[in-house]
Amino acid sequence: MAETRAVGWREVLIVAAIAVAAVLATQVLATLVPPIGDLVRATPVIVIAMVAVTALVLWRIAARRPPEP
Repeated sequence: MAETRAVGWREVLIVAAIAVAAVLATQVLATLVPPIGDLVRATPVIVIAMVAVTALVLWRIAARRPPEP
């Protein structure tokens, strides 16, 4: 039987670092490519992406099967 492991600080910090890197990469891309920068400023793309990723994470948590006794 596979043992489940609790999420620790290391995993939380990895996810936080990935999120920060993604936001910074988006900012750099929006700065270097003006049409993308205009799109990001004109529409709530970042908010929509954050809501979609949050929904995906919550769905994965809810869909996880409980451990068998």
